Amino acid sequence: RSQELGTSARRPAVMALLRAARAASSLSSSLRLAAPVVQKRSFIASAEDYGSHLFKGAVADQYLAKQGLPAGLLDDPSWTKTSADKVAAAVMEWANDKGASVFTHWFQPLGASGCRHGMSGQVHNAMFVFGNDGKPEWGLSGKELLKGETDGSSYPSGGMRATHTAGGYTVLDPTSPIFLRGDTVFIPTVFTSFYGDALDEKIPLLRSIQAVSKEGTRLLKLLGYEVGSIFPNIGLEQEYFLVPRKDYYRRPDLQLTGRTIMGKLAPRGQEMCDHYMGPLNPVAMACIAEIQHECFMMGIPLRTRHREVAPNQYECAPFFGTATTQIDQNLMVMQIMDEVAARHGLACLAQEKPFSGINGSGKHNNISLGTDTGVNLLNPGQVFKATGGKADVFPILMSAIVRAVDTYGDLMRMSIASPGNDFRLGACEAPPAIVSTYLGDDITAYLEKFKTTKTAVEYVPNTTTCDLGVDAIAPFTVPAEDRNRTSPFPYGGHRFEFRAVGSSQNVSMVNTVLCTIFAESFGMFADAIEKGAKPIDVAAEALDAHWKVIFNGNGYSEEWPIEAGKRGVTRIDSGVEAMATLSAPKNIALFEKMKVLSEKEAKARTIVMYDHYSGSVEMEALTMVDMINQHVIPSVKNAELPAEMVKELEAAAASVSDGLKGMHGAEDEFSKAKLARVLRLETMETVRAVCDKAEEVVPADLWTLATYKELLFLDSHQGAEASMYE
Repeated sequence: RSQELGTSARRPAVMALLRAARAASSLSSSLRLAAPVVQKRSFIASAEDYGSHLFKGAVADQYLAKQGLPAGLLDDPSWTKTSADKVAAAVMEWANDKGASVFTHWFQPLGASGCRHGMSGQVHNAMFVFGNDGKPEWGLSGKELLKGETDGSSYPSGGMRATHTAGGYTVLDPTSPIFLRGDTVFIPTVFTSFYGDALDEKIPLLRSIQAVSKEGTRLLKLLGYEVGSIFPNIGLEQEYFLVPRKDYYRRPDLQLTGRTIMGKLAPRGQEMCDHYMGPLNPVAMACIAEIQHECFMMGIPLRTRHREVAPNQYECAPFFGTATTQIDQNLMVMQIMDEVAARHGLACLAQEKPFSGINGSGKHNNISLGTDTGVNLLNPGQVFKATGGKADVFPILMSAIVRAVDTYGDLMRMSIASPGNDFRLGACEAPPAIVSTYLGDDITAYLEKFKTTKTAVEYVPNTTTCDLGVDAIAPFTVPAEDRNRTSPFPYGGHRFEFRAVGSSQNVSMVNTVLCTIFAESFGMFADAIEKGAKPIDVAAEALDAHWKVIFNGNGYSEEWPIEAGKRGVTRIDSGVEAMATLSAPKNIALFEKMKVLSEKEAKARTIVMYDHYSGSVEMEALTMVDMINQHVIPSVKNAELPAEMVKELEAAAASVSDGLKGMHGAEDEFSKAKLARVLRLETMETVRAVCDKAEEVVPADLWTLATYKELLFLDSHQGAEASMYE
């Protein structure tokens, strides 16, 4: 019709049609928006509700007792060899009482971070069998509880499985409790091949925990402190964004890749520091309260909730717990966040850098080492008391950890090489890609004196008294050490915090690496002591050799990368190059020595990481081409902007397509991943600038993609229906 009109009449007519189409599209989007759920009960309605959907402790004991089993049975993994049928019967009765009639073996496939919903594998089976009379009856056997079989070839395996060698087996993990959600009982399991190769994230983690316990208890015994076992306790600070779902539907890149691959920055960002720990938005608050409530019932102790630095960015954090349980729970938290957000008309974004120009999201991995007697080995006061006043144990353990960080900094960098960390590391509160540890001036001086004098004294952290000059507020004490948010691995008094971990990651590999390198260092110390060396001499020598990795300064400064280079500290800017270190000979030797990964398993995981990275970039590139052709170019044409702009956009889309062709022609997975990185960080960033320039000049009513302004400022866009009051 517009072609029949004269030039003077064409533009108003076209504009009217486009505005009508835009209004229809907006109506369609609003119809797709899920109605917010009214929160009927508080997040903690009753302390009795906590863990009622978790088969552990008192909840499990009452059902186990009906089967003639003792309280606390599940604390000893040997029940899987002696009482599986009775435990299965107890689980089934508990499930039936809760209205559940289905069970699933729940495991952690490789290559799932950032793309697989829930980052888990699961097949749901109803808990019934047919009796002799042909009628269904409830049933769950010990065999079904302990083991399942599935196709191992349809998951990323780095060549360990193929269609003609597809056997995969799930086996119950007794270190992580069974839980229930909806009508389904979730049984945490490991996933292995026909030949016993680890096809999942959890088997190496369990092996590494075993290694750190073996080598740690061995070292402690040589130091005169005997304990039964050592295990890692972790606490995960999960950051994420909540954005309006109706606008999420208007962003193919967010829907398909988790991040915006184009988008002009909004006039307002985080420059006023007005978002951090501000009052929670009421819409987001209702969503987060429901998330916490679901988690509370499942025994997931989400304690903290607050706004983060960027607009629409939030954080949740639980109490510390054992590594295997905390990781399992974090995966379920991420799934719950996705699903509950949709019920509240929101979309949850867990990708590391969903938006340019503002903070990205991390998952700070706080780790300590505990003993079976309840002592935190990174708490100097507890260690001094538990050892009967032995002052050398704490500094020797710290010396071993410093050595581990310096010796295996490349593996630490590998463990956080998620695709999203490409854009996050080194800016906006994320640590740089240089692996160092911050100890603080106080403990650094203590360790320096320890290695110089070779004399151990009790470490007593200094404190400072702060007086505000207000009579009504009593003077109070603060730690002598400040926080250093620029360090990738700072010591925080009783724990280390791996701040560089990405928000979308399954942190099993992160903690596998940490436990393995700690174990190797503890073992090296123990070997030297067993050969006759004095423990303090071993520790002092390690500190002398690896002191360079301690850096208490500003990791964002321009001087630090230069200084780090002079020191010889690990620096790997490329995530792809970092992935390659998993298969480095020294690291394969480490994993084999500690019995954590075989050479076959390490090399397979390296291939999975390459493929995961290349696949992520390919999805982003294809989405970018579609968005240019289906949204940006039509918007520019409808705005009747100069033809040169259209040609520039067409050339930009072609350059992305050419980059994809180059990837597809690569000779191996490593080469493909390296080409993908160039395409992503160079070609696509150049193309993004072209698209963003177009967005700057296209009238708002003709731009069909949701803008940063629409996505990021929920406070300014909510309506009366968002009230949290009935």
